Amino acid sequence: MNAALLTLLRRLVRNGNLAVVFSSGEEVILGDGSGKPASIRIVDAEAEAAIVRDPGLRFGELYMDGRVVIEKGDIFDVLSIVKDNGIENAANATNTMTGLWHVLRQQLLSRIPVNRNRHNVAHHYDLDRRLFDLFLDEDWQYSCAYFQPRGISLDAAQLAKKRHITAKLLLEPGQKVLEVGSGWGGMAMYLAESSGVEVTGITLSEEQVKVSRDRAARRGVSDRVRFELQDYRTLQGRQFDRIVSVGMFEHVGIGNYGNFFDKMKELLKPDGIMLLHSIGQIYKPWATNPWIEKYIFPGGYIPAISEVLPSVERARLLVKDVEILPMHYAWTLRAWRERFVARREEAVKLYDERFFRMWEFYLAASETAFLYDKHFIFQLQLSSSLDAVPASRGYIEERERQLIEFEKRRPPLEPVNTWDAVPRQPEHIEPAAMAG
Repeated sequence: MNAALLTLLRRLVRNGNLAVVFSSGEEVILGDGSGKPASIRIVDAEAEAAIVRDPGLRFGELYMDGRVVIEKGDIFDVLSIVKDNGIENAANATNTMTGLWHVLRQQLLSRIPVNRNRHNVAHHYDLDRRLFDLFLDEDWQYSCAYFQPRGISLDAAQLAKKRHITAKLLLEPGQKVLEVGSGWGGMAMYLAESSGVEVTGITLSEEQVKVSRDRAARRGVSDRVRFELQDYRTLQGRQFDRIVSVGMFEHVGIGNYGNFFDKMKELLKPDGIMLLHSIGQIYKPWATNPWIEKYIFPGGYIPAISEVLPSVERARLLVKDVEILPMHYAWTLRAWRERFVARREEAVKLYDERFFRMWEFYLAASETAFLYDKHFIFQLQLSSSLDAVPASRGYIEERERQLIEFEKRRPPLEPVNTWDAVPRQPEHIEPAAMAG
């Protein structure tokens, strides 16, 4: 039995019920016996040593490789036990030098003036589009849904998210709207159809541009909804009445917040309104989880609001409204994870077992971040004008009622999965990526 790993695990798991079978065959029961039991088996001694050296990175890698095997429960149950023991315990259990290296590396990379955005976006969003059809809603909204009222379906919650954001934008017919990070086009089409506006959606994903343009053409809204393969930083010579950005800000990087909001100020008309929807944390995190950084979102960073607002203020943008959605992404991720796991065979056919475990680990780890690490969604409504938004929030509910009436008349969406796709083996699961 690896004594160092046993010490680490005992420090990490004080509550709960986790059984660990070591490569020697010896079993240890960790925790106080409370809650749902889970059990893992570590296949070989080198895997045990790797967890001790760098648990934040290597545990996920070993699960992907099948060298950490779930014997009882699932990976969500295991991660929940660890996270339920508290962020502080997990931080104390991590190798100090290894953790410091991850922090310094990410802080440095976020400040180097080299444009890696297109590479980073392609790393995740240019995967075989059939993968996303395994777990997203019919409109392929790949961001936090809005479960209002609680208990509605994922599709209804994603529609409610679009409705809620649209209401905050206070759109008027004929206005020009910029969507920064336009995904697969669902938000842009909703804005145009519901409010009579012209929308320009920009993204760095070639696959998303193809799908979005095709959807707009089939929907008959290409004259009002356009999609461009465009970096917001190089967008010139245009101003917009409204700007919306949903689930993109996490990719900007802490070293670029000043430039981001300066650019939004430049692109937004003086009386315009911007709505920014992003994941936030309750404390300054300093670095992204190294496994997520390496395999899922390279260059990503989830900020505390205190890290965002100084850049908003320096850009001379007024914060007109702040809304915190504390649990909605946990519910969204639960729905995604359950859908994905239910279609395991299809995911394996698209890629392989290792990819399936990687994506399952990603969804489970993200869900536990919202349940136990107190991650949340924040929506910032910004403007340069004091009078751009009413003095009370009653207009949001009133606009939402109007949008519900529009939705009753709106023709049904055509499923996104009607398009053929060519599988692409993602770079981040090549064997070379696992060395070390």
